[in-house]
Amino acid sequence: MIHELNIAGMVCPNNVFLAPLAGYTNLPFRTMCRDLGAGLTFTEMVSAKGLHYKNAETKSLLLCGEEAPKAAQIFGSDPEIMREACESEALAPFDLIDLNMGCPMPKVTRNGEGSALLENLPLAEKIVAACVKSGKRISVKFRTGVDAAHKVTAEFARMCEGAGAAMVTVHGRTRDKIYAGPCDHAEIAAAKAAVKIPLIANGDLWNERDVREMFERTGADGVMIARAALYRPTIFADLTGRAAPPLGALFARQLEETRALYGERFACVHMRKMAAFYIKGRPGANRWKTQLFAAETTDEVAALAGEIFRA
Repeated sequence: MIHELNIAGMVCPNNVFLAPLAGYTNLPFRTMCRDLGAGLTFTEMVSAKGLHYKNAETKSLLLCGEEAPKAAQIFGSDPEIMREACESEALAPFDLIDLNMGCPMPKVTRNGEGSALLENLPLAEKIVAACVKSGKRISVKFRTGVDAAHKVTAEFARMCEGAGAAMVTVHGRTRDKIYAGPCDHAEIAAAKAAVKIPLIANGDLWNERDVREMFERTGADGVMIARAALYRPTIFADLTGRAAPPLGALFARQLEETRALYGERFACVHMRKMAAFYIKGRPGANRWKTQLFAAETTDEVAALAGEIFRA
């Protein structure tokens, strides 16, 4: 089930990946998940137009360390701007560039980006082909379609492979479902049967049982963990057989690295949110969350976390 995965010459130590998560997969979080066993991690999705216009905040999302291999995710709808992004200095350190063609959020789709491309296969194909011409290793993440009446999973996967993609990732839901409803294993299996390049399955992967079921039902070459990593990053250790440090120690390290890289204010706000994820379902979680979101410094957050994770 868990094994090394070769993606067009890029060898990942295992086939359990951390998904790109907007607002969360910054460098400290990716580093933590890699240390816990993730075989590949992705940056937050980055706007190709933002890179084109040299937006400093956009570039900051691509901060990376010494991890290898490295993967970034970009989004956009202009083939030449997408290619330009792949060829940019900002993306030079990355071994794999993933193209987001699955984001369901209106602020993305109304610009013809993300999952809007599921309705425009000719344009999506031009984007993939243009990015491949950059010389970078390209993958594509997409959904099964825009709704139940318009599923394009296998067709879209074949298009990506034909245009030169080295890997595809399928989130087993249609755009209209956002994150609701069951993951469609049959559609992922159909896409897997349609291509020869590695296919990564994504959706409803919360524990080892879910992962095993995904592999058995779809034949996928790997899995991509998304929301589960926000609630319990130690899922990577569970899946790969590694020993995981106590959550309190992981949190303390993440807070320190986040503060060092991004500053006091960002670290305070961000790590309050991360702590709220980590304690979901624990006794007294609501009380702790109220105190966390009232904290105004990272020292206060750290002190509360010490109490929470000791409890």
